[in-house]
Amino acid sequence: MKQVIPAKAGIHFFEKFLFRSQFDSGSSLPASPAGGCSVRNDSYKLKHFIFEMNQTTSYIIILIIIFAFELFPQSKLLIFMDLNQTDHLKAYGVTFRSLEKGYKADWLLNYRGGSFLIDYSDELASECRIERVAFQEVSLSEATNIYAFVQSEENNMDVVRLEKAPRIAVYVPPGFHPWDDAVTLALEYANVKYDKLWNDEILRGDLEKYDWLHLHHEDFTGQYGKFYGSFSNAQWYIDQQLQYEQNAKLNGYKKVSDMMKVVALTIKNYVGKGGFLFAMCSATDSYDISLSALDVDIAELMYDGDAADPGAQQKINYDNTLVFTNFKLEMNPYVYEYSDIDIQPVEVGNFENDYFTLFEFSAKYDPVPTMLTQNHANVIKGFMGQTTMFRRSTLKNSATILAEREGTEQVKYIHGNFGRGTFTFYAGHDPEDYQHAVGDPPTDLNLYKNSPGYRLILNNVLFPAATKKKQKT
Repeated sequence: MKQVIPAKAGIHFFEKFLFRSQFDSGSSLPASPAGGCSVRNDSYKLKHFIFEMNQTTSYIIILIIIFAFELFPQSKLLIFMDLNQTDHLKAYGVTFRSLEKGYKADWLLNYRGGSFLIDYSDELASECRIERVAFQEVSLSEATNIYAFVQSEENNMDVVRLEKAPRIAVYVPPGFHPWDDAVTLALEYANVKYDKLWNDEILRGDLEKYDWLHLHHEDFTGQYGKFYGSFSNAQWYIDQQLQYEQNAKLNGYKKVSDMMKVVALTIKNYVGKGGFLFAMCSATDSYDISLSALDVDIAELMYDGDAADPGAQQKINYDNTLVFTNFKLEMNPYVYEYSDIDIQPVEVGNFENDYFTLFEFSAKYDPVPTMLTQNHANVIKGFMGQTTMFRRSTLKNSATILAEREGTEQVKYIHGNFGRGTFTFYAGHDPEDYQHAVGDPPTDLNLYKNSPGYRLILNNVLFPAATKKKQKT
């Protein structure tokens, strides 16, 4: 197996080489001329100078060779992400942790399913074996050929350097379980570290410590998921409402809905300053609805103690939202829906035919959406949630559609920019649980280690590590 030559061993080798060369008969210094002839002395000094220069040059050349081995290892570790990969999800975890350890990784967009090429080490190879992640050791010449192939103008591929593991936070209420949310399930399975934040931490400014924020299946409108009609007498619902009301009071707010508006606005400012935001299911549309209703009460009596504004629909401000516009609010508190942004089950039709298609972007001209859609499949089984899909007519023109149900109004996966940051919204609850219900058992990702739907989540986790490249024109 190819190894990197340690610098100290190389220097020790050079010292022995230099010592031998100085006393070798073939390279010994010329004897000092007998007598005091100045011409001969000058000649001797010149030869001595040239000899010393040769020795110095040799030393420099060998040092260059030694440190070249240190800087440019003889081999690379290729984590391929096509159908031959044994565990796609843990492959992201191995790559993420390699960045934490100081390795540099290259994301080979559209090459064998979006593979990763990392400097080889026995430590990294052992970790892949332990995690049962398939990999291949490639020589420096083979790696060079791969880079040339990927960067060829003839191929819709490109190389993106991953520099530093992002600091990750997940917005969740206290007492949550990882299986309540697909993203935390993926992070736990891939062994990617993350911190938990809730309203207290966000309101005191802790978001600045993080590069990437995921929003748990939250209701940012302060209507408790609009579960009132079905679960108002359930103990878990009563406990949740009490928990939120106490938290609002602790933070100086009379109503939960008012606190959630400030939380939503604080997150928006975080994105504007360069943060990466990722949300799924109801955290997507309820978030933007909250931003649109900063100056109007849309929560009914059972949610915040006073009646909603009857003219709320006319008073919402679409300019405040990140991506949704021209939507109609669902003001009935007994209806399990926020607005017409969401696609209804009757519109989805036969569940057996529910598949969405990833767009293919130009890797060299649109690297960001290309990163977010890396996969070993481009047609993926759909899945439902409180927000199952987004209605195309409610999207702003600035939105980049990453995946949709072709020939319909139904959009699954979107991306956009705000200020110096970005946001990505992925509709549905769990990519491997088609119709997840309250109280259902958690998804065991050991059974879905090659899930295309979960890969889209983990693309977003690695995305902030990418080195920004100048847009080609």
